Amino acid sequence: MSPAWSLAASLIGYFLGSLPFGYIVARAHGVDIFKEGSGNPGATNVKRVLGEKFGDKGKRAGNLVFVLDAVKGAMAAGWPLLPFVHPADARMLGLVGVIAAVLGHSFSMFTKFKGGKGVATAAGGVLVLMPVPCLIGVVAWVITFFLTRYVSLGSIIAAVVVPAAGWVEGHPLPLNIVVSLIGLFVIVRHRENLKRLLAGTESKFAKKPPV
Repeated sequence: MSPAWSLAASLIGYFLGSLPFGYIVARAHGVDIFKEGSGNPGATNVKRVLGEKFGDKGKRAGNLVFVLDAVKGAMAAGWPLLPFVHPADARMLGLVGVIAAVLGHSFSMFTKFKGGKGVATAAGGVLVLMPVPCLIGVVAWVITFFLTRYVSLGSIIAAVVVPAAGWVEGHPLPLNIVVSLIGLFVIVRHRENLKRLLAGTESKFAKKPPV
């Protein structure tokens, strides 16, 4: 893997990750997401804040942020798989790209190095690199969320399940190590949520009342 390709993967990944879709979408609705809710520009806070202000329209905006954040991770990991990149380097360059994208999302150059926790961006990148473990993580997230209504707990569980599934499935060692480190990074970014979960003060997504 040449230094030039590695640098390109890092720069492209960081740029893509830095795109502050949560901030942009919230701003389009007249909201400074850094000053509302948890102050986090991730999809969860955007959905919660805009949902409270605009109902279903706001919730759809939050879902859009999640999709956009996942797409930038997928693009950062996926472009090295294009035909003009040497096949032997493609997966390693994808790893470099997704690491840079998660860091860019969490420390965006467009928002004074403030950002989200990297869950959606990591999910998009890992889906490209190891789809089966990622889908298992999605199932774990969905089950956890619907049982507890805690988005943060679902994200933490998924951050454990995806790397574990990757090791069990027997992916290459570098890929398993990097995905494990990404999972650890996501968990560390949720440290305040962990404190609130242990204290019983974490916010839940309330179930929609029957019509």
